[in-house]
Amino acid sequence: LARPRHVIPTLSRAMNALEEKQEAVNQAGAQVRALKAQGAAQDEITAAIDALKQLKVSLEAELTALKEAGNVEAKAKEEFRAKLSTLLEGRMFYVPSFKIYGGVAGLYDYGPPGCAVKANVQQFWRQHFVLEESMLELECPAVTPEAVLRASGHVEKFTDLMVNDVVTKDCYRADHLLGDRVEELLKDPMLKADRRRELEDMQARIDEFNPEQMAEALKNTETKAPTTNNDLCEPYPFNLMFPTQIGPSGAVKGFLRPETAQGIFVNFRDLLYYNGGKLPFAAAQIGQSFRNEIAPRAGLLRVREFTQAEIEHFVHPDHKNHPRFVEVADTVLNLFSQDAQLGEVKKPFLMTVGEAVSKGIIANETLGYFIARCHLFLLQIGIDTTRLRFRQHLKHEMAHYAADCWDAEIQCSYGWIECVGLADRSAFDLKAHSEKSNVELVAYERYAEPIQEEIVEVTPNKQAIGKAFKRDAKAVTDALAALNEADAFALRDAIEANGAAPLQTESGEMQIITGMVTVERVTKTVNGRNYTPSVIEPSFGIGRIMYCMFEHAFYIRPDDEQKTVLKLTPVVAPIKATIFPLVNDSALNELSVAMNKSLTSNGISAKLDTTAISIGKRYARTDELGVPFAVTVDHRSITDGTVTVRERDSCDQVRVPIARVPELLRVLCAMTEDWATATASFEKQTVASDEV
Repeated sequence: LARPRHVIPTLSRAMNALEEKQEAVNQAGAQVRALKAQGAAQDEITAAIDALKQLKVSLEAELTALKEAGNVEAKAKEEFRAKLSTLLEGRMFYVPSFKIYGGVAGLYDYGPPGCAVKANVQQFWRQHFVLEESMLELECPAVTPEAVLRASGHVEKFTDLMVNDVVTKDCYRADHLLGDRVEELLKDPMLKADRRRELEDMQARIDEFNPEQMAEALKNTETKAPTTNNDLCEPYPFNLMFPTQIGPSGAVKGFLRPETAQGIFVNFRDLLYYNGGKLPFAAAQIGQSFRNEIAPRAGLLRVREFTQAEIEHFVHPDHKNHPRFVEVADTVLNLFSQDAQLGEVKKPFLMTVGEAVSKGIIANETLGYFIARCHLFLLQIGIDTTRLRFRQHLKHEMAHYAADCWDAEIQCSYGWIECVGLADRSAFDLKAHSEKSNVELVAYERYAEPIQEEIVEVTPNKQAIGKAFKRDAKAVTDALAALNEADAFALRDAIEANGAAPLQTESGEMQIITGMVTVERVTKTVNGRNYTPSVIEPSFGIGRIMYCMFEHAFYIRPDDEQKTVLKLTPVVAPIKATIFPLVNDSALNELSVAMNKSLTSNGISAKLDTTAISIGKRYARTDELGVPFAVTVDHRSITDGTVTVRERDSCDQVRVPIARVPELLRVLCAMTEDWATATASFEKQTVASDEV
């Protein structure tokens, strides 16, 4: 698990060593019994017994140390989270919503620095994906009609398995309770190897359990209600969507959207037209989504309202190569494939995305391209890539229509957290909305050369149909047009045999008689065809990414436990630079105000701090906010027109002419040059101990 510097290493290696010592004890015991059975000399037996005793003492000591280490590790994680939480809530990155009324679980307000960080993450996401990939951006309403979400499957299937305390009736999410219990059991150093493998397999498959499998796993692990230790009821599905009504009559049912994707799918036809009818193309949307979580926990990691950034990349189902794949083919990813998850070792492996696609580990170039681009995005915003992996969904975990699915999981003190989903969803979504809306969501493919094709042509006699069915005539012609080949010929044969045949339409069953329709097989010259595109979907949870980013950025200066720092990258930092007059002096203040105006007019967010406290304390205060650079105006600034520029993490300082400060900070904040390169030509400033 992710942990601060002072937390001990993972226990898995120590557990393996403990198993080896236990086996040595077993073998030594067998040796003593064998010597006694053979009637060996007493000296030899005594020596074997002494050796056995020493191994047992060593095993007991190792076992005690391992248990203590586990306690230390758990305590260290709690302390780390407490310190980080104190900083984030104290500096108002985010706070519980409606706090003066006691708050509501799973709802949070972003304060000034949190809003700025979130805006910067979203802006960089737009730059990295929407602008660089020439995507089409949409903004759709959060209130969604029931018909849309019924077509997508959310009304019936957007559920989590829930269990209740049989006594208190408290609600819990079943997979969370099981996951916590399995993790607890796996910490037992004396766990038998077979049982450990069984639990590790269970841990890998939790997400794909149906209600019956979940119930069996809960019984197998003797999982109880966490606060009361009471028994739990059988798991059952709970729909996570917030229902609402549209309009005052309540006649139109709706939901707060559980994802932003459906707004893109239902706009596909207009987007295709906007794009000149050309595929592939991608559409993107950033917006709020809502899920009525059973048991929100872990701050921003599981909330009831959150920001999603989603991409739907529409592509020909038979041509999923990507023209820019060569640009990312050498990107090394930490992959946790299906085979790796179900193997004995259960560890991810490093491999270039090019090799992963060529070996079929990742299904196609387009999916591989977006996985690599996701990796590069997370790297740029400050995620530690040694604590990033891409986990492939297991076969039963994936939807039946999906070709391949991966999650970008980031390691933090809560474990591995799914922050980005990347899926090849085939053509499911467009086909589902086409069927339910009766609107074709298809693209046109022109053949290189015209071809002769035998087709079934169903030709309605509109005059006869209109005369017979009047206002229901359109429903009849639509139903005839929707017939497949077998049904069309069956209808024709029935009419020829009986003079009439029933046809099911939206207006009910209608009788089609002789002369109303012609069904025949004809050969036509065809220049192209309509087809339903496949979609590759990267879906980003902005809040989850931000929390993991905060954990990866948080540290304490070695020289002072009170000095906490957020090592946010300049791309996402809430403020790029602070400006300090060294002392509260009118001339220095005037120059500082001018410096602040110069930076902000150049698009660099800055904060002027003229408080009468030491410069060291002001540095520490802005370090907590993650501000990467500080500009100090001192008396020398008045005489020679230079200021001190300080870098947060190294605490290095250089003297820079005032006129050159905006350009220096622009380069540093764009991350096109590092600190050493950008400041190589400037005078180095000696740092006083109280200014660190």
